[in-house]
Amino acid sequence: MSLSIGIVGLPNVGKSTLFNALTKKSVPAENYPFCTIDPSVGIVPVPDERIWKLSEFSKSIKTIPAVIEFVDIAGLVAGASKGEGLGNKFLSNIREVDAIAHVVRTFQDNSVIHVANKVDPNQDIGVINLELVLSDMEIVSKRISNLQKDVKKGDKEAILEETILKRIEKVLEEGKIATEANLSEDEKFKIKSLNLLTLKPMLYVLNVSEATENVGINMPGLSVKIDPVFEKGFDDLIKKSYELLGLETFLTTGEDETRAWTIKIGSTAPEAGMAIHTDFKDKFIRAEVINWKDLLDAGSYGNARAKGLVRTEGKEYIVKDGDVIEFKI
Repeated sequence: MSLSIGIVGLPNVGKSTLFNALTKKSVPAENYPFCTIDPSVGIVPVPDERIWKLSEFSKSIKTIPAVIEFVDIAGLVAGASKGEGLGNKFLSNIREVDAIAHVVRTFQDNSVIHVANKVDPNQDIGVINLELVLSDMEIVSKRISNLQKDVKKGDKEAILEETILKRIEKVLEEGKIATEANLSEDEKFKIKSLNLLTLKPMLYVLNVSEATENVGINMPGLSVKIDPVFEKGFDDLIKKSYELLGLETFLTTGEDETRAWTIKIGSTAPEAGMAIHTDFKDKFIRAEVINWKDLLDAGSYGNARAKGLVRTEGKEYIVKDGDVIEFKI
C-alpha cells in the first residue's frame, strides 16, 4: 500500500528543510520563494520498536519496516487558485497526495524572508486554506453545472451527487473546508473522483523556536511541533501522518524476514492478506494470530501455542494493530 503525505505551506516556512531531514534526500532548501518547482518524493520508514524486537526474536535475515511517502510541494502564495506564483501546478501536485502536512512558521528570524514580511501563523494558515477552498469551489461548481442535464432527466445517481455537492458548496462559500460538511464514507466515495483538496486529511507542523514554543495557534485536527533545525519531533510527525491516513500495521516474522505490513484500520483478515499478495483474499482459509508482545513474552511459537495464545481466525476477523499473522491459503 503506497500512500503519500504532501508537505505544503507558504514559501520559506521550512518545508524543504523538513523534507530533507525526514528523507535524507537532497532537494533545494534555499532562502527564496519558488525554489522547489517540482515535487520531490521520499520514502520514510515508520518508527516501530515492535518489528526490531520481533526480528531479534526470530533471528531474521531481513527486517522491513512500514513506510510512508512524503512529497515536498513548492510554496503556495495568495492567489494560487487563480494561477499566482506557480499556483495551478502546485495545487495539482497537492491533489495527487492522500493527505496534507501543512508546515507553519512561528519563529522570528530576520535573515529568513517571510513572503508577507511578518510572521503570523494564523494568517498563514488562513491564506493556504483559502486557496484550497477557492480551488475546490471551482471544481464543485463546474461539476454541479455538468450534472444538470441528468438531474433534469430525473437520474437518481445525478440527483444524489448534486445533493452532496451542494452541501459542500455551501460550506466552501462560508470559507470553510469541505470536511466540515460532515459527509459519510459513502458520500465521500460518491465524489471521490473529484479529489477535493479540503476533503483530504490534514495535520499542522509547527516550525518553532524555544522562544515560540507556547505560541497560540487556532487550528483543527492534529499538530506536531518541530524546531527550526528539526532536531526533535520526527517520530511524532511520521507516526501522526500514519494515523492521519487511517493506517495500522500487522506483522509477519520468521528466519527469512520480519516485516511490517500497512493496512487500513478496520481491515478483515482476507483484506489484510492482500498487502502480501492479492491472491490471499480469494484463497484465504484461515489466519493464525497472536499479539506481538504475547509472542515475545511466550519465548517461542511452541510455548505460545501451548498457552493458547495463538488464535485461529476466519474471514470476518478484524485485524488489530500489532497482530502477528500467519495466513493459511
